[in-house]
Formats: sequence, structure tokens, C-alpha cells
Amino acid sequence: MTDTSGITNGELVRNATPAAERGPEHVSEPTDYDAILLAGFGGPEGQDDVIPFLRNVTRGRGIPEERLEEVATHYRHFGGVSPINEHNRELKAALEAELQRRGIDLPVIWGNRNWDPYMADAVREADQRGFTKLIAVATSAYSSYSSCRQYREDFAMALDDTGLADKIQIDKVRQFFDHPGFVQPFIDGVRDALLKARAELDDLDLSSEIQVLFATHSIPSTDAAKSGPQSRGFDADGAYAAQHKAVAEVVMAAAEAALDLEIPEGGGSTVPWQLVYQSRSGPPSMPWLEPDINDAIDDLAGGPTRAVVIVPLGFVSDHMEVMWDLDNEALETSEKNGFWAVRTPTPGIDPNYVTGLVDLVLERRDGVPAEDRPHVTDLGPWYDVCRPGCCENVRLGFKPALSGLVP
Repeated sequence: MTDTSGITNGELVRNATPAAERGPEHVSEPTDYDAILLAGFGGPEGQDDVIPFLRNVTRGRGIPEERLEEVATHYRHFGGVSPINEHNRELKAALEAELQRRGIDLPVIWGNRNWDPYMADAVREADQRGFTKLIAVATSAYSSYSSCRQYREDFAMALDDTGLADKIQIDKVRQFFDHPGFVQPFIDGVRDALLKARAELDDLDLSSEIQVLFATHSIPSTDAAKSGPQSRGFDADGAYAAQHKAVAEVVMAAAEAALDLEIPEGGGSTVPWQLVYQSRSGPPSMPWLEPDINDAIDDLAGGPTRAVVIVPLGFVSDHMEVMWDLDNEALETSEKNGFWAVRTPTPGIDPNYVTGLVDLVLERRDGVPAEDRPHVTDLGPWYDVCRPGCCENVRLGFKPALSGLVP
């Protein structure tokens, strides 16, 4: 059953601004926003926070306490502090500086899904400061339940929990996986890593002796299949995998061009690469996207590979999954197999990324037509208003969500 609570007066998108409430794919009407809502995942900032934080993240999923304790050891290895909150503080400051540099009067309010400051706190702050029209920037670039729709559900929940659904409207910028501001830091990282490998390994053949592994968070196969609008006709891994693969192709082409590598006959990439996954947390009986990055590295053993470049393509900053699963486990697996290995940077507060996020906000403020919006793959520019049924969570069903057509 479709939940249409909160949708009135012929609107199709709950708590949207007038320009977005009818659900166009791309909003071409300018909107005078009051503030930017920076929406983060959240993370613990001390040993006592770790288990409560993990309970927040896994709420409703039936994860046993012993599994939480196992994951907690990753956080305790770093003193119980996830880097993600500090990164979001840095990103907030960088966005404010870029807005000030351009003379744009848009305050930035920060709220998290799973830890203090919570999304409801951000909504209350907006109300206290007299802001009623917010444009949200979620710190997640791709389409899936956990990377898009769950944020939209949290916006709806925050308005309901605070009693502010009748006062505040929240729109959201498009998923920015193929915006040049997000992609450029990865191009720079892969280019620099290939140069480093070639400098440090004698007579390295980039066409056969190095492998670029584009890593992203694994998700349940059922969620992957439902990622993105079903009308787009993606394969069984959905928009989530398709978006990553499309961006990886762009990154490889640009990095290889920067190194003046010869394009193979018939096109494609000179340097071997593959999309791999990490950080799965479901039971063995539940299929998740594969291959796991460590399995992929092990599979390279015994072949011509001498070097591995690990690219955290699915992450905007150095999350715990980057620091533990890549910097610890994946690099250790590479060392075990005798591979030279390096992990490239996440966008963090790279000027290209920060500038790109502000540009995404201005797209909506100014109602920029779709044909004038920058994108580096054929999949974009992605939708301003999510399509009906986009990124369904098969296990939980559809909950009320903002910034998208119901359900």
C-alpha cells in the first residue's frame, strides 16, 4: 500500500517546495532556499559511544549483540572515534568558505542519521533560525536504499518527530556520482598512483602488471536490484553497480589520457581494472554484491600482477570502512600476496568536490535546465526528484520519504 500521509492539495512530493512538489525529473523553476541541510551518516566520538551508535545503525535488522561487538573492535582500534564526524565538520566549514567566497548567503546546518547531531536536531535548528525552505546535500553519491532513500526517509521522520512537517520544506540535490566535482579527485588519485607505481617498480607494464580495484560498500543483492528507477532497465545489480562502473570507466580514461597511454584497438582501458565490494555485514545466507576486495586481490596471485591500486570510489571521505577494510585488511591482503599497493584519497574537502557541491545547490536555486547540467557519464544528470518506487528496501517496504514521488 502506498503511504500518502502528509501529501495534500494535489501535491505528489511530500514537504517539497512549490517548484518540486509535482515531481518533475529535473526542476527548472528557481527556488529561494533559506539554508543548506548537510546530511551525514554520523559516527561515535568515544569508546562509550560505539555500541549505542552501532545499535542505531542496525536498528530493526535483528543483528545480534555479538556481531555488534565484533564490528566494535574496528572502532576501538581507533580509540572509539570514527573520523566521519570530524570530516563533516571540515566539509561544513569548507562549504561555508566557498559560499562566502562566491557571495552566497546560504547558512549550512548539519544533521546525522545515526549520531549527534541528529537530523531532528538540524530541523529544530532550522526552525529556531526561521528557515522554512531547505536544500539537502547528503554525503552519499550513488543510488541505493542506504545511500539515498534512507536519507529521504530520515528527512520525513525528522519532520514528523519534531512536529515541523507543516512549517518546513526539504528538497534534495541530485545524486552526484557523475558530477565532475566528485569525479575529478578520483581521476587525480588514480593518475598519481599509476605514476608512483611506474616510478617505484622497475619496468612495470601498466597493461598487465597492475590492477586498479574500484571499491565500494557491498549491499544486499535484493537492494541492488531495486536501486534506481526500475524503468531504466538496469541489470540485476541495478543502478548502484551501473553508476559505479560508468564512473570507473571515466576515471580510467581520464587518468590514462593524463599519462599519454595508448588507447587499445577497439577502445577500452589500457590498465586492467575491476569493480569490487567491501564491508558486507549480512548473514552468509543472504546474497550481497561480489566480489569482495580481499577475494579479488587473492585471485590475482600467481598471475602477472605486481601492483594494486585501491580506489575508494563509493566513499566521499575516510569513513571507518575505508580506514579498516581498505587501509588495514585490503592492504594487508596485498602485502600477503607480495603486491606493491597504494590506496588513493577520497574527495574529503578537495576544492573540486566542495565547489561541485555548491554548484549542485545552485542548480536548484537557479532552476538550471537539465541540458545545462554537468555530468561525465551517459547516466546523468540524475533526477532531482526520485522516481516512484526508486531504491525500495524489499525487507522493510516503503516508508514515508521526502524528495521523491510516492511510494
